Amino acid sequence: MDHTTALLIELGVIILGLGLLGRLAGRMGFSPIPLYLLAGLAFGNGGVRPLSASAGFVSAGADIGVILLLLLLGLEYSASELVTDLLTQYPSGAVDLVLNAVPGAVAAWLLGWGAVAAVALAGVTWVSSSGVIAKVLSDFGRVGDRETSAVLGVLVIEDLAMAVYLPLLTTLLAGLSPAAGGLALVTSLGTVAFALYVALRHGHLISRAVSCDNPEMLLLVVLGMTLFVAGVTQRLHVSAAVGAFLIGIALSDEVAEGARDLLSPLRDLFAAVFFVFFGLSTAPAAIPPVLAPALLLAAVTLVTKIATGWYAARRAGAPPAGRWRAGGALVARGEFSIVIAGLSAGVAPGLAPLATAYVVIMVTLGPLTARWTEPLARRLRRRTPEPPPPRAAPQPSGHAGTAPGKG
Repeated sequence: MDHTTALLIELGVIILGLGLLGRLAGRMGFSPIPLYLLAGLAFGNGGVRPLSASAGFVSAGADIGVILLLLLLGLEYSASELVTDLLTQYPSGAVDLVLNAVPGAVAAWLLGWGAVAAVALAGVTWVSSSGVIAKVLSDFGRVGDRETSAVLGVLVIEDLAMAVYLPLLTTLLAGLSPAAGGLALVTSLGTVAFALYVALRHGHLISRAVSCDNPEMLLLVVLGMTLFVAGVTQRLHVSAAVGAFLIGIALSDEVAEGARDLLSPLRDLFAAVFFVFFGLSTAPAAIPPVLAPALLLAAVTLVTKIATGWYAARRAGAPPAGRWRAGGALVARGEFSIVIAGLSAGVAPGLAPLATAYVVIMVTLGPLTARWTEPLARRLRRRTPEPPPPRAAPQPSGHAGTAPGKG
């Protein structure tokens, strides 16, 4: 069989399989990401039948998938919304960073993987999945609830923090000298700051220049500009994903809405390819040795992420039930965790398998905790015995009802 024929057959099987897995996940009421990862494991090295002809296409499609994921995420926000959320929700963001990044860093240290792996695994455990959480909130009809603004605020801060974290991680992974690394990091942060400034001050001009009544032309212009900027930012030692995210922020109003509608199907296709590719790059035999650490890390960060959501919703003035719902909604990890692990796979041999197992666990638990955290907390509160009422002070001697010393 020639290469082209094998390529078409393998791609057809992959895309058809992704469609069937997506439908199965939809009927079962949870995210398809775990199934995509498991499919990648099944057809990767050491799996049921490794793919060969389509490996190059899947790798390129995975890169495009990351770019489109971050572009569509950026289209959900304007630059002014990002600044407002940053100013009002930064205490919650700080709590989120400490409670959820530290366990990952400590786990990498205990496993003896070194400082760079600690920074990478901290990012894997820190950032929630905006895509999965947005879908869960919509499915459960909570978009208009009071605590939802706190949930979205935490997600926005995480997404904005990625614009700083990913360049830092990229610099560390490059293994540059302190001087070269510092220069690369300053260049990266300067690029991000400049892009945010342009998006905040001149985003309307970019949107006006890109705007077009022809959907085909709008699709080509936005996609082409995104890929170009992603390549340029990658050249400047900034993650291509961050460049795509900043383009999404710069576009606003009707242009952002039109681009979102046009690009969503492409995003879904290539994002699924990305998750499959990550699974393909992980040997199934490498997962059992790290399964116990993954389960332990999942248990710890499930509790810390619920605590983060509870704190954020409390600051937003949500009632106790809403605080627990917010905490449960934030548990799912997904696209950013996989992006970080994919970038850092070569740092430690067990990092990618651990991240794969961890994300499968957390993205499966996410919809469940979003649904059951608040009812479980309410039930436990009812079962907790109330403290006994305070004992009454002893009555003074004399006639009841009369003050001491009075007859």
